[in-house]
Amino acid sequence: MMRQGPRLGFIGLGAMGGRMAGRLLAAGYDLTVYNRRRERTRPLEERGATVASTPAEAARNAEIVVVSVADDAAAEAVIAGPDGALSTVRPGAILINTSTVSPRLSRGLSEAALVPGAWVLDAPVSGSTPQAEEGQLVIFVGGAEAAYQRSLPVLSVLGRESFYLGPAGAGSTMKLCVNALLGLGVQALAEAIALGLKAGLERERFLDVLGSTVVLSTSQRSKIENIRKEAYPPTFPLRLMLKDFGLILDASAAEAARQRESGRDEDFSSVVRAMEEIACVKA
Repeated sequence: MMRQGPRLGFIGLGAMGGRMAGRLLAAGYDLTVYNRRRERTRPLEERGATVASTPAEAARNAEIVVVSVADDAAAEAVIAGPDGALSTVRPGAILINTSTVSPRLSRGLSEAALVPGAWVLDAPVSGSTPQAEEGQLVIFVGGAEAAYQRSLPVLSVLGRESFYLGPAGAGSTMKLCVNALLGLGVQALAEAIALGLKAGLERERFLDVLGSTVVLSTSQRSKIENIRKEAYPPTFPLRLMLKDFGLILDASAAEAARQRESGRDEDFSSVVRAMEEIACVKA
């Protein structure tokens, strides 16, 4: 196949990254890939990708580098570590970090990229492996808007929609808000099912009726079949949901600290004022 478009690097070929990289390769991009475990690169190598031995090598000649790794530590290592992408990236290059990481790290990586004259976008994705396979992810982007605009052709291969949220860290913050709803929604579903079964409802009929109601979200409804079969093959592993809840709690604590520093630390009863404002009864 004749390769076209900007040269791309791709770092991290796990369940999500491998599928996203495969889509970029299928779209005709000249792709260099890196993964800590070399065996994950072989399917893409057989399809024409070049395999790099370090993140730095994957980024060396790339105009855009996509990163998909598990957590803050991995993202910092492959982007800003001694053999990270920023050690060799060209001036004007763009790193698109699709990993779910803390807003604090996203802001730090964006600042670090200014030294070699590059940009780092925080661009976490909403969706699991089926959406990654089909290019149906939703992408939340923070960072320089000019870099986002240049990245749109690549993002359009990976997702059905992308949204520019604002400066560095905004995309990561949006993802944490989304995953807070996702995790709490499944927890609420689990508690409702435990209540119904404990109260004696017949399991199959109960799940049929529950699945037909309008109160279930799309993400909740998508898990009914897992519950019915009592089998939970990972499309979004529990360990990653737990990691994201840790990031959510950290972000909440950081926001609380900022409020205290600004003199906005008030009594918990201030929720009364908030409700008055919501109800439009504030004098």
